[in-house]
Amino acid sequence: MTASLSSPSTTPRLHAGGARLLADIGGTNCRFALEPGPGQVTLIEVLACKDYSTLADAMRTYLALPAVQQIAATSGAIRHAAIAIANPVNGDYVRMTNHHWEFSTEALRQECGLETLLVVNDFSALARSLPHLGGQKVQVGGGAAQADSPLGLLGAGTGLGVSGLIPCSGSWTALRSEGGHVTFAPANEQEVAILQYAWREFDHVSAERFLSGAGIELIYRALADRAGRPGERLDAPEIARRALNSECTICNDVLEAFCGMLGTVAGNLAVTLGASGGIYIGGGIVPRLGERFHASCFRARFEQKGRFKDYLAGVPTYVITAEYPAFLGVSAILSEKLSD
Repeated sequence: MTASLSSPSTTPRLHAGGARLLADIGGTNCRFALEPGPGQVTLIEVLACKDYSTLADAMRTYLALPAVQQIAATSGAIRHAAIAIANPVNGDYVRMTNHHWEFSTEALRQECGLETLLVVNDFSALARSLPHLGGQKVQVGGGAAQADSPLGLLGAGTGLGVSGLIPCSGSWTALRSEGGHVTFAPANEQEVAILQYAWREFDHVSAERFLSGAGIELIYRALADRAGRPGERLDAPEIARRALNSECTICNDVLEAFCGMLGTVAGNLAVTLGASGGIYIGGGIVPRLGERFHASCFRARFEQKGRFKDYLAGVPTYVITAEYPAFLGVSAILSEKLSD
């Protein structure tokens, strides 16, 4: 599959040091791409992690593809690479928490014949992509972004990722945050009941307990129990399907509760960071909700901050629509490193 994530200039420029390798590594799939020049991301390939013993094996498989070799022959050997990985990155050694791969960054660099190899957390990469999204986002509600202001980022999927992007000396600094694990705070009677139900299973109920795939299932169990139908279980995709097709009142209530909770957490992030540049929503859940999310109580709950309602009314909120935003982020991080 070939794709371009940014609009190249009329006369494409090539990187002086040759095409760059970009990667986005998850627990199920690893995605690779080449960047021959600024704003040109192409030859995107998605490989199943289970098919390879090591990350190095997967990288070498991609680099050996004829189309990749052809670009390398034209632009020069691929010497620089950056990887976003769904894992904490602290120091040289990385052991994935949701897959069996583990590696030394330096050993991987040498094994793949690279001059530069950067490995960063995937959510840090997503945060760094925000200034480069262009039209690959959709605004929800009102507000206007203020230049040179912090940006906030939330991503609900397997878990709840939280980050921020702070302007710094003409560039940006991405925050390493575990904000998804802040204590959940209910905003109405229904959420109090949902929280009380969750306390039966968990001593500490974080925002992530609800704002995730497993969280959608937990909200469903809580609302089914409240409706006198205890013990009912559905998985998150089926809950979303029934809600989007108006087949189930409880499923619809689950999505509305999810969107409202996300609005509150997004508003909390906005006032915490002073994110007048905007709050961005990524992850695997919200972009799939489409117009249902726009019609939800998300934006009203985002602004529901009492004396700070007017402040939040001026902060825009966006849903990220880019298919591979991590590539934009690792590209920016690698360019900055190579320009030092």
